Amino acid sequence: MRELAKKEKKKMRTTIIVLASIWFVVTLPLPWLIYSPDISQQQLFGILPIIGFISIPFVALGIAWTLKPELTT
Repeated sequence: MRELAKKEKKKMRTTIIVLASIWFVVTLPLPWLIYSPDISQQQLFGILPIIGFISIPFVALGIAWTLKPELTT
């Protein structure tokens, strides 16, 4: 019984990590940042943390809804 609970927790943790990773990758406009000649390196390092900070609440919501799906109704 305990091994089943451990497997469930590990599966849930893996799911949360994958979903958070996907969210951060999707929200970063990397092609626009990398291939645009108008963006300097300094602007790049200024924009990426802003995008990361904006993404944190959405990742938190995704984790909360993954752990307690009844919150979505």
